[in-house]
Amino acid sequence: MLGFVIRRALWAVVLLLVVSFVTFVLFFVVASEDIRIGRGASAVEFSIRESFGVERTSVPLEYAQFVWTVVRHGSLGQSFVSRREVTDVLADAIPITASLLLGGVVLFLLLAIPIGVFSALRSRSVFDRASMVLILIGVSAHPAWIGLILSYVVGFRLGLTPIGGYCDLVDPSTGCGGATDWAYHLVLPWLTFAILFAALYARMIRASVLETLDEDYVRTARAKGAPRTVVLRSHVFRNAMLPVVTMLGLDIGLAFGGSIFVETVYGLPGVGRIGLQALARRDLPVVMGVVLLVTGAIVVANMLVDLLYGWLDPRTATRSSRAARREAAPPAQEASPAPLSVAPRSSA
Repeated sequence: MLGFVIRRALWAVVLLLVVSFVTFVLFFVVASEDIRIGRGASAVEFSIRESFGVERTSVPLEYAQFVWTVVRHGSLGQSFVSRREVTDVLADAIPITASLLLGGVVLFLLLAIPIGVFSALRSRSVFDRASMVLILIGVSAHPAWIGLILSYVVGFRLGLTPIGGYCDLVDPSTGCGGATDWAYHLVLPWLTFAILFAALYARMIRASVLETLDEDYVRTARAKGAPRTVVLRSHVFRNAMLPVVTMLGLDIGLAFGGSIFVETVYGLPGVGRIGLQALARRDLPVVMGVVLLVTGAIVVANMLVDLLYGWLDPRTATRSSRAARREAAPPAQEASPAPLSVAPRSSA
């Protein structure tokens, strides 16, 4: 298992280097011209190379300077518009997006797992058919439309929750902070984020549980007289969650994309909204910082999902270790056949 973890970590480092190089090419080689911010005589030209202190040389040397600036100095340049460090801009936005994503993931799993499991156990029942109708509505609806409907009905007409805004979880010095205000202002964003993904994952969990219930090892456990709860917990549920873990890793990018709509509807100054505003203003350092942050988070999240998958299904780590040992082992040399000895013919 330790070898499996080390290989996944090394592979994540390689992917991060590849992502950083592709990002460098897009922003320093393809989009290498200066950006003009403003209009008329007050317009100012900015260069992303000057923001990073990268001199014009060969591409490998420029990439080395770029990596050195990011790793050694921890700098992602300065914003063309606000003249703030991009790391400071992202540091203010990361807690908001992280709160939205983590709370939304927990909420949609709390909704999707019970709905999917009970729909599979009560297949073709009234509950199953009603849940499938709700799932179809959730899959078809756009997150921006869901957010506008919830903010109007729940926030404006009923007045149960705030329509927008964000309160800090740790620092209540601004008059809006603490765990209670933080969760109170994020109820509608969490619900908007969770509706779409809960519908997708409930349908997938239902199909996975139905498929697992027909497996031979489940029928064998039932034939041996194992209690129903033991069969569901030890044989059905754990194996049915493997596709869910895989999809969680694949949907990290989709979750960041969905957060852009949610942050825009509720006025949350998160990473997605900041990246969208920077793109409209041609603020390349901020756009590049958002790209590096999101892609790095996707790579790290996929590594964690691989480790979780290996823990749920130890055969994955075992197969990976055996394959690595087979690749590292020297090829076996085929034994050459012994030469045939021909007895000399004796003269009669």
